Amino acid sequence: MDFKQAIIEGIPDYLPEVQEYDLSVSHAPKRKEILTTDQKKLALKNALRYFDPKFHAVLAKEFAEELEKYGRIYMYRYRPTYEMYARPIEEYPAKCEQAAAIMLMIQNNLDPAVAQHPHELITYGGNGAVFQNWAQYRLAMKYLSEMTDEQTLVMYSGHPMGLFPSHKDAPRVVVTNGMVIPNYSKPDDWERFNALGVSQYGQMTAGSYMYIGPQGIVHGTTITVLNAGRKLSKNSDLGGRLFVTAGLGGMSGAQPKAGNIAGVVSITAEINPAATDKRHSQGWVDEVYSDLDLLMARVQKARENKEVVSFAYQGNVVDLWEYMVEHNIQVDLGSDQTSLHNPWAGGYYPVGLTFEESQKMMAEDPEQFKEKVQESLRRHVAAVNKLSERGMYFFDYGNAFLLESSRAGADIMKADGTFRYPSYVQDIMGPMCFDYGFGPFRWVCTSGKAEDLDTSDRIAMEVLEEIANNSPEEIQQQMHDNITWIKGAKENQLVVGSQARILYADAEGRTKIAAAFNQAIKEGRISAPIVLGRDHHDVSGTDSPFRETSNIYDGSSFTADMAVHNCIGDSFRGATWVSIHNGGGVGWGEVINGGFGMVIDGSDDADRRLRSMLFWDVNNGISRRSWARNEGAMFAIKRAMEVEPKLKVTMPNIAEDSLIDSLF
Repeated sequence: MDFKQAIIEGIPDYLPEVQEYDLSVSHAPKRKEILTTDQKKLALKNALRYFDPKFHAVLAKEFAEELEKYGRIYMYRYRPTYEMYARPIEEYPAKCEQAAAIMLMIQNNLDPAVAQHPHELITYGGNGAVFQNWAQYRLAMKYLSEMTDEQTLVMYSGHPMGLFPSHKDAPRVVVTNGMVIPNYSKPDDWERFNALGVSQYGQMTAGSYMYIGPQGIVHGTTITVLNAGRKLSKNSDLGGRLFVTAGLGGMSGAQPKAGNIAGVVSITAEINPAATDKRHSQGWVDEVYSDLDLLMARVQKARENKEVVSFAYQGNVVDLWEYMVEHNIQVDLGSDQTSLHNPWAGGYYPVGLTFEESQKMMAEDPEQFKEKVQESLRRHVAAVNKLSERGMYFFDYGNAFLLESSRAGADIMKADGTFRYPSYVQDIMGPMCFDYGFGPFRWVCTSGKAEDLDTSDRIAMEVLEEIANNSPEEIQQQMHDNITWIKGAKENQLVVGSQARILYADAEGRTKIAAAFNQAIKEGRISAPIVLGRDHHDVSGTDSPFRETSNIYDGSSFTADMAVHNCIGDSFRGATWVSIHNGGGVGWGEVINGGFGMVIDGSDDADRRLRSMLFWDVNNGISRRSWARNEGAMFAIKRAMEVEPKLKVTMPNIAEDSLIDSLF
């Protein structure tokens, strides 16, 4: 059976051969034992719903064994035997070009070169899933192959509820992930609902089919490292500066590449050898060491020579931090990007245990594992505090490091009850980028051709250079950094998986770049449609009080109106698909986030849709940030109203502090 036939087949009307458990790929750890006996029975009944009763006797036993062994029912038997990667768009069986583009994006999220645990359908972050099981994947792809442009596929946390009649301007797919009742949104609730097969953690771009590998965050990480360095010195040359952090698994894998682009010496600790090997083989980290003495000797030489080089430490990050304290090593910049949104299920590995010992304990003795994690966090923070006292600038990278450290009783709080260290959004990304409308715009060339990506890079650079000529002083630094980024994008070898690009841009930049792409497709300079999108980690897409909205101080950072409105607004302004998720970045129950995908094909209709939707997608968030009295956002939304007379945003009046203080 060829690839197209396999897609069209969906869930086969026969039992596929059982496949061997492939030890050559990274697998998710065993999940904790959380279901009662009655709930295990329910999980099996739920899983068997996808299959003809004639197969139930065989599959029930098999799925029960999976649930016992892995804590989940992945339906490994139904994992496709064809190679998983983003094919050129014309290779997909589809009645609708938009549906073919979505199939391409789904397969990219599950490509073993891209995904963290591909056989468990997990793209990044330890638990960021595209689907809960392989039956859902097969059924979703079948529906997409049958879809017309007058139907919409409805996705409930990985489950394809079905194709419903709609119209050409409606989204082709609407995705929800983890949308549980708020009082049932604790980590153990996720464990339970996911084990039952009724909900999933979609992270941000995993469950919304918009992940593009570690490139997806490397531009933002580069901006963060550059501007963190500027806080140490106005000299933009970071040569010889040392940046220390942790995490090479998914999004965190961007850190060493970002360090190189920013011009620093970097060390990234990673406990999982498979993750380290993967990033090293892909060229995302330069050198790997497991001996701290050898590593530090090499680092010292690199600093003296002002080399631009990235190192991976194969080991526990706490050992690294404590070594640097003990040996009085000066660290300039520090952060952490372990998956602490998922601390008890493989997101953080405690010091003193091997990788394998941790995986065993988290499944068999979760309470002891939790104690070990929290003990490790207390040591982690103690070492960071000592280095910060010696002059290191440390920032939380939005992974719940500060939050989980505080819950562990670490010395992470100031006397006034706030965190010792800023979130990178508070100090850098929020005031410098999000308030002005700059965020992680991205695109994917569906032809799969590198030359189409090269053409798109040139177009984007030309558009930004033209915009920069007339940009106000307030955003000149952002424009300069973004132009520098796109000029060096190909040289920095960022592509993993699909032919994709990330580029921070504001509403004007995104719209003009997208319109120029659409024109290039129309003229044949780009050979196939382009998928537009963004990270949910953006101006408007995410309400997250410990990350994306951490620089909003009017008390609304714990509300989620912005992200929900963004998804709804995108859906009727031209998005090809939309998504809204509970969880992502800082954890289940801690954030609401959403995103979109838009296929542009060179048509006048695509031009209409992109202009309408991209304007809203950015300015919704600027408006909210402006109402919170953020100066950059107030400036940006006034500019937007000057450009678009139909836009009328409520502006805040500023009360004098002296007046308010006099009343209390």
